[in-house]
Amino acid sequence: MHLTGAEIVIECLKEQGVDTVFGYPGGAILNVYDALYKHSDEIRHILTSHEQGAAHAADGYARATGKVGVCFATSGPGATNLVTGIATAYMDSIPVVAITCNVGVSLLGKDSFQEIDIAGITMPITKHNYIVKDVSKLAETIRKAFRIAQTGRPGPVLIDIPKDVTGNKTEYKPVKIEPVLPMDPQDICQKDVDTAVAMISKAKRPYIFVGGGAVLSGASGELMEFVNKVDAPVTDSLMGKGAFPGTDSRYTGMLGMHGTKTSNYGVSECDLLIVIGARFSDRVTGNTKKFAKNAKILQFDIDAAEMNKNVLITDGVVGDLKEVLKRVNEKLEQQSHPDWMKKIQEYKEKYPLTYHTDVLTGPFVVEEIYKQTNGDAIIVTEVGQHQMWAAQFYQYTNPRTFLTSGGLGTMGYGLGASLGAKMGCPDKLVVNIAGDGCFRMNMNEIATAVRHQIPVIQVVINNHVLGMVRQWQNLFYEQRYSATVLNDAVDFVKLAEAMGAKGIRVTTQEEFKEAFAEAVKMNAPVVIDCQIDSDDKVWPMVAPGAAISEAFDENDISHS
Repeated sequence: MHLTGAEIVIECLKEQGVDTVFGYPGGAILNVYDALYKHSDEIRHILTSHEQGAAHAADGYARATGKVGVCFATSGPGATNLVTGIATAYMDSIPVVAITCNVGVSLLGKDSFQEIDIAGITMPITKHNYIVKDVSKLAETIRKAFRIAQTGRPGPVLIDIPKDVTGNKTEYKPVKIEPVLPMDPQDICQKDVDTAVAMISKAKRPYIFVGGGAVLSGASGELMEFVNKVDAPVTDSLMGKGAFPGTDSRYTGMLGMHGTKTSNYGVSECDLLIVIGARFSDRVTGNTKKFAKNAKILQFDIDAAEMNKNVLITDGVVGDLKEVLKRVNEKLEQQSHPDWMKKIQEYKEKYPLTYHTDVLTGPFVVEEIYKQTNGDAIIVTEVGQHQMWAAQFYQYTNPRTFLTSGGLGTMGYGLGASLGAKMGCPDKLVVNIAGDGCFRMNMNEIATAVRHQIPVIQVVINNHVLGMVRQWQNLFYEQRYSATVLNDAVDFVKLAEAMGAKGIRVTTQEEFKEAFAEAVKMNAPVVIDCQIDSDDKVWPMVAPGAAISEAFDENDISHS
């Protein structure tokens, strides 16, 4: 077949099984959109309100489905508006292919209208990127991009295509795309597996720490078998939610700055910390010199670069987690640690997560969402206090049901991501939980939800401040609330209605119960504005620079 570059882009997307693309057109990418028009029955295009929303939607689609998310943008500001979304995906190892178009090859490097070196800009935040100046190399490049995005540790790839390349013609031959397989099991060092088994067998007080890699590798079944064999308590990172069921008796809650006291104390007292697909983020470790200071550290990870990067480990196994856990499970004999498990259970009983139950609060909202969805929704969040409450008070029992920006901490991520998640998983209820500060950043995507009839429920935890920053100002900056008070006249209910969605304001627990139940029944875009106190805080907390064993809460402050 003799096709234009634009037609080749669409044919290659079809090869990869792409059914949805998120984007925003412009002059440089017009040829691609013209080709897409002819295939609108095969690939659905979601026109977002802003390119950043398209990047986050592609990311949310990928996280919810495990497939590659795809977004389009035109040259110049269209391309640069994708950057935050690409960086978000990069930090959390999410497979996204971003396709941008640029000015013609002869105009590159001449400061042409809407020209930007997007490949240069995104080099540090992509697994790889390309600028394709020869149409005969376009199909091969797109296929490589999808393979790279999915191979090994996933991540985003960008392809930039000059406009004349999208118009030029070349011979195109369809290719049957083979599924991307995990790392070759032969690459896993058996000696390292044997060392790991020996370390686990000698441990008296093991603790298992689960990160996002366990979600990405689809290792939940192997992880459950491993936990049962080791007989150890389990904690997780923000990205690891759902890989191990939050309802299991061995689960002790999140680890780190806003982790539970049980997890923080337990990890600080264990003699072996088994780290499964986590990268020792500073929000998890606190003071790295004091992190798990009584323990040997055994790390399983697909990326050798993560070994000894942030925390010095004792030993590790490099490989796809699903296969690593299979190997370890085959070799490991049943362990038993009744005294250690009893001690951790006592911690759980002594240090439960609590909140003020007499008024409408963020934790109440999250718990009520959990009850009404029976724990079976996809929960998406923005970044801040509401994000921590969603991690603490919703019990995730399956992977790919908690979507949040962990590494980059992107305010404005959640609404776009929730649209992508709903497009990828139309049979699942999708709820985006936001703070009012975050919601303001990309609330224009409510118009996208209405335009394309994407029934997401947007819950705004509205405290009229930038809550997490205010919490730090309250605790560490002598209550100097510099630029964190949002005391203006913005009305989210009217705003939702102006964009064609249903808007509901609630101020009490009962009103929220009724509003959320109504939103579920409506099966349409709904915004619920939840008015809470400006000084509600996320507890427990670890002060910056402190050890996680120094976690404190409201009771500790009142007694000090």
